[in-house]
Amino acid sequence: MKKRPNITATTASQFKKVVQSRRSVRKFTDETIPDEVVNDCLDMALLAPNSSNLQMWNFYRVTSPAAKKKMADYCMGQSAAKTAAELIVCTGSTRNWTKHTKMMMDYWPGGNPPNIVKTYYDKLTFLHYGAAPIDPFGIAGMAKKTVRDIVGLAQPIARWPNNEQDLQTWAAKSVALACENMMLAFSAHGYDTCAMEGFDEARIRKLCKLKRGEFVVMVIAAGRCADNGLYHDQFRFERERFIHEV
Repeated sequence: MKKRPNITATTASQFKKVVQSRRSVRKFTDETIPDEVVNDCLDMALLAPNSSNLQMWNFYRVTSPAAKKKMADYCMGQSAAKTAAELIVCTGSTRNWTKHTKMMMDYWPGGNPPNIVKTYYDKLTFLHYGAAPIDPFGIAGMAKKTVRDIVGLAQPIARWPNNEQDLQTWAAKSVALACENMMLAFSAHGYDTCAMEGFDEARIRKLCKLKRGEFVVMVIAAGRCADNGLYHDQFRFERERFIHEV
């Protein structure tokens, strides 16, 4: 078994500073971000935890001036989009898990996955995720949900995904984790970000040539914070409102 890297108190303190430094910046300077920094941040996104390591994400770096201008328009003219040095479209997919499931055996460290791993990726993933993409009328999904609910009367069971919408939620959770990795990586490099949800997905789909089953989770703007890039001090509601014990 591989051991995890040792985490020291100093490392934890540094990480806390990175998290606290991340803000949603609405206006950026005209400073560019070096390619090596952007690529490192993208690599950090790819290291995010994700469901069954199926990596249901894609990241589209918008690079040409014409495409960036269109993207700013498609992001409803937000200042963050218009002034960003970098615009990255972060998407999830409800389709490519089938290909990635088969790839897992080829990429398994050491080349000899345990039998339990083979069983999971050869059979269980298809049972768990398989109905929705080939079930446009939702009949198979309803049948799957009914079977799961019946089995669930006697024992704990994963109750979803059962349809295309469930698969979108499933993929979006992994993409969101990757986006947080990316934004914190930009912060660690001394740059700023803004995660945008206000956009015209239909136009972005066309611009980025998204594949079937692919959907936009968010668009991340990145750059150096302008003097007036923060609209107000950061604040949160009381932690007792959200932290609970069961």
